Amino acid sequence: MNTTNYKNTLITVAIDYTAPFAKTNIRAGTIGALQLELLLGSPYLMTSDDLLFEVFALRGKISDADRPSAREKFFQKPQACLRASPLVKSMGYGIHHDENEKIAAFPIESEEYKALLKNPDVKKTAGMRSKRV
Repeated sequence: MNTTNYKNTLITVAIDYTAPFAKTNIRAGTIGALQLELLLGSPYLMTSDDLLFEVFALRGKISDADRPSAREKFFQKPQACLRASPLVKSMGYGIHHDENEKIAAFPIESEEYKALLKNPDVKKTAGMRSKRV
């Protein structure tokens, strides 16, 4: 099975995100809105893999009974990691993976995000740009 999980890593807001604050007026039902809702409601309870599959399952209306087999099939193909998430590309949120691969999202202006950026023990990897250079 392929995985998108990191350990002790901050996926930083994309370099081409220029606003000083994270977006809060997000269209409901979008991938970014679902990811943010799940992460803000349950910080450090899901892995990246869990989040990606949960959004896929919600959008595809996959029943609880069908989820185990659907998840196995979903991860048979490589999936884009959260560096490509709308959260980091266009919404202004960083995503922190702790030492247990569990994740949380922090707005760019938050003290938590700034502290993670300054922490030398946390690996940093940049979110992907929204636009091609």
